[in-house]
Amino acid sequence: MIKFFRRIRQGLLYQGRTGKYLTYAVGEIILVVIGILIALQINNWNEKRKQGKQELAYLGRLLIENEQDLVTFQQSIQDLTKGNKTIEEMATVLNHKNYSDSVVLEKVEKYLIYGCHYPFFNPSTSTFDDLSSTGNMGVINDVDLRDVIVKHYANYDYIKANFQVNADWALPIDAPFYVDFSVLKFEPSTSFIFKTDSENLSAFEVKENREEYLRNAAVHYWINLDCINLLSNVINETTVLVARLSSEIQNHKSN
Repeated sequence: MIKFFRRIRQGLLYQGRTGKYLTYAVGEIILVVIGILIALQINNWNEKRKQGKQELAYLGRLLIENEQDLVTFQQSIQDLTKGNKTIEEMATVLNHKNYSDSVVLEKVEKYLIYGCHYPFFNPSTSTFDDLSSTGNMGVINDVDLRDVIVKHYANYDYIKANFQVNADWALPIDAPFYVDFSVLKFEPSTSFIFKTDSENLSAFEVKENREEYLRNAAVHYWINLDCINLLSNVINETTVLVARLSSEIQNHKSN
């Protein structure tokens, strides 16, 4: 096309028709500019299409991970609630004298198995970490949604820090309790290490040290409640984010 116009331009020059030459020259420039603009538009369209696919992929990954987090958080609440139930049951039998030795030992064992574990918070953050480390956060076009995502994962950091504070608080309380009262003899996986005492003697030792057992249980009961509250709040927040991500993905697919 450019060679074609060049021949016409040269022919007009040879014929001394300068006016028409200028007209063709301007027309050639206009066509070149139009061609460049069309090429840029096509390139921009392709880039936008690729960015849209990338955004949709990220949104899909965020949705899956947050849905998984909801299941994990709800399971954690169930476990912590079960742990506090064992604490309530142990407190009941230790605060009353009309329970048999076998019931006392059963409730202590259940508390040590389910009630005094350290809660942990381990959400899925791989997609957000990817977005942050690669600088791809801008791929998400909706600025408000982007802000919601950033605040959501910042809250994850806050909750994780609180879980760690709770564990750090309980550890120096648990360590002497476990040693001084040899409570690992109630743990099925370590009970064989200890000398086998009669049921009556084991129950008697627990009752004699009931205050220590109850103080230790109170620490874990409070920690469990605090973590349940944190998890309940983040479940509400995550549920809102999941709905927002689902809506955004549907909008992408419909456009």
